[in-house]
Amino acid sequence: MRALWIVAPNTEKQERKGQMKKAIVEAINEQIQAEFESAYIYLAMSARMEQMNLPGFASWLRIQWQEETVHAMKLFDFMIQRDAEVELKQIEKPSAKFKTPTEAFESVLSHEQYITNRIHKLYALAVKENDYPLQTLLLWFIDEQVEEEENARAAIDSLKLVGDSGSGLFMLDREMGSRSLPADAGA
Repeated sequence: MRALWIVAPNTEKQERKGQMKKAIVEAINEQIQAEFESAYIYLAMSARMEQMNLPGFASWLRIQWQEETVHAMKLFDFMIQRDAEVELKQIEKPSAKFKTPTEAFESVLSHEQYITNRIHKLYALAVKENDYPLQTLLLWFIDEQVEEEENARAAIDSLKLVGDSGSGLFMLDREMGSRSLPADAGA
């Protein structure tokens, strides 16, 4: 006579080899929130630039909004691929209280430095937890943050050269409006 084994289904998610650790899941969910908050900040800044009659700067910031949304979705999709639970958190109301384009881009640089620090901490956690797939993904983010900070510094440098009014600002506004979303933004 053969033994018949009846296995009761486990209602909780099974621990699987390679499953993401709780600390990693929480940290990525927080980073998704930070990326969406970044997008929201840049959209508010774009609206403020429109109010200041600087459509080129507004367009540049709107593209930044799109890029930040892509960044959040990269993390979102990564969580889905790894069968982890995405928990979308509340996004705070953004503030765009600046009086000049220079102030705005100094704020952009400061914010990008904040995001860079967050990415570095997330990478350190991925190393500590031996999460190799996350480390690989975060290398893209690390490179992206170098570019983000460089772009903000370049805008500040240009604004300091031309000032916050006059024909130089008009020309710079036109140049800023020529920015387009990178072809690899969805990659």
